[in-house]
Amino acid sequence: MPFEPTETYPDPRLRVLKPAAEGLFVFNSAVERLADGCRWAEGPVWFGDHGCLVWSDIPHDRMLRWDERSGTVQVFRSPSHYANGNTRDQQGRLISCEHQTARVTRTEPDGSITVLADPHDGRPLNSPNDVVVSSDGAVWFSDPHYGLTSRYEGGGADREQRPGWVYRIDPDSGSVDAVVTELEAPNGLAFAPDERTLYIVDSGDGGIYRWDVATGGPPTQFVAGGDGQPDGLRVDERGNLWCGWGGSPDDNGVRVYSPDAELIAFIDLPARCANLTFGGLRGDRLFMACCTSIYSVFTGVRGAVR
Repeated sequence: MPFEPTETYPDPRLRVLKPAAEGLFVFNSAVERLADGCRWAEGPVWFGDHGCLVWSDIPHDRMLRWDERSGTVQVFRSPSHYANGNTRDQQGRLISCEHQTARVTRTEPDGSITVLADPHDGRPLNSPNDVVVSSDGAVWFSDPHYGLTSRYEGGGADREQRPGWVYRIDPDSGSVDAVVTELEAPNGLAFAPDERTLYIVDSGDGGIYRWDVATGGPPTQFVAGGDGQPDGLRVDERGNLWCGWGGSPDDNGVRVYSPDAELIAFIDLPARCANLTFGGLRGDRLFMACCTSIYSVFTGVRGAVR
């Protein structure tokens, strides 16, 4: 066990490490496996108006849908162009990052697809990875090379590799602008509750960075790399950062960091957690995409709502 908990829960997979984590977990809540049979689960997104979770199963070239009421899993979209990260915009429309087509798309209410980002400055993108939407309607996405180089995840295409940047799609003009260009391989993205800070995982050095949205400039280090691998991110209403994590066999799951970058809690999972999201009826259920499966746990906090 990599971390010695300061408070013991009935489910030993929930580990409170610091006093700042008080109330993060529900005492008698337990980690549940909701679905399995994936090749690599990613990009979970909650649809409260439909009571369901949608996520990507990248190597299967499909997206799946779990219904909260019945507990059943169905295919949501196939083929999915090897979709990875997903989110919803201010109108509730699905925004997806596609590896195979190297684009970011929006699913309209009638099911049609609108392309939001494709080539940039006359050159194709790498493989859009993760995506978030700010309260002004702008779409922000990361574009590392991982999906481009892996045939297993829809890549292997003969495309020119670009630097890995974070882009912003303007909600009015639709222009696609590179906003963070200093990181090696930007991956997971999440806004702080006040949207003044954008958290970015750099899979190149394994660190987590903070970027000042108002002033720009180079991002600053939030958590140093070298101790396992962070991936997808979410922020709760307290400003804590919940990070999908992959490390040694006893360090796979979700790490929770305070706004001061203190490691305060950990959720132990049987494999690397690629991404996660808050959802459920009250916004206090954490859904975790963990290798071949989807897990969930009820928490004492809700995801940040902007």
